[in-house]
Amino acid sequence: MSACSIFALPIPRRAALAAGVAALLLPAARPRAQSPPKMLRVGYVGLQPRTSPIFAAFLKRMDELGYQENKNFTFDLVQIPTIQEFPAAYAELVARGSDILIATGNEPAMQAARAAGGSIPIVFFALDFDPFEKGFVAGLARPGGNSTGIFVRQIELAEKRVQLAREALPNARSLGLLWDATSREQAVAAAAAASQFGFEPHLIEVGGQPPDYGAALARMADTPGTLMLIPATPQFYRDREVLFRLLLERRMPGIGAFPEQAEAGALLSYGVGVAGVLRDVARYVDRIARGAKPADLPIEQPTHFDLTVNLKTAKALGLTIPPSILARADEVIE
Repeated sequence: MSACSIFALPIPRRAALAAGVAALLLPAARPRAQSPPKMLRVGYVGLQPRTSPIFAAFLKRMDELGYQENKNFTFDLVQIPTIQEFPAAYAELVARGSDILIATGNEPAMQAARAAGGSIPIVFFALDFDPFEKGFVAGLARPGGNSTGIFVRQIELAEKRVQLAREALPNARSLGLLWDATSREQAVAAAAAASQFGFEPHLIEVGGQPPDYGAALARMADTPGTLMLIPATPQFYRDREVLFRLLLERRMPGIGAFPEQAEAGALLSYGVGVAGVLRDVARYVDRIARGAKPADLPIEQPTHFDLTVNLKTAKALGLTIPPSILARADEVIE
């Protein structure tokens, strides 16, 4: 399944951006490619272990593009437990001699990569921040500077997940909105949409390190039948198995932001698959390694988002998923 399908209310795209993306994708529009360097060192900092399938997808795509790990390519991964460690970890990668840095997920990752990297090219996956509004790039069609990559408009997607929640559970009244240090804007946007769709929204902050999901969910113990919406954050992605197990134990249906969360037990999810995005990140890495300037590589925005439904979870909770949702689902887990 592609990293991205939209079922309703398509996200607007600027004409200039569409033209820029076309320029990125069409071989005829590319400048003459250079040979990749004899040894390319790519640095990555994240919350996921190296054994995560998302890195297997990235490395496979790099291999398809001509990069064999430990022969002409080194993937230098620093795993960290919390976002507070981003600055030190990126400084370490720069000291090791990274040629290209990858910054995925949240704004602190991007800030740390820029602060440590100087002029080193950065390929980002802006999961929960707008790189243009935050001042990291001069524009989406022509980023300028030394950073480019992929941007997912999570604010709009948060609103669409609320719409899906209403369609999936027409009789639900209470909507819990989890958020952490990087996702409050998503939760606030979802809360505004929740009121429009007849939900009573409850913003619930997840604190502690490691995150105390049990304490956060306990705040809704006196509100039976609560539906929980989980925003797109690296932390909630990493902890998806624990989080959705706790939700299931409390008989709280969960709406996720990634297909991988539906696989972990969310009732349904709507968003991009991280593994697919990292395959696209590999393409940017290749272009830059062959001589392209990040300033000239347009920032891509997915237009195709996966709707995944977990019928196992629905059965465990005694719920019936409407046929209208099943008909649009990209994947149904049975």
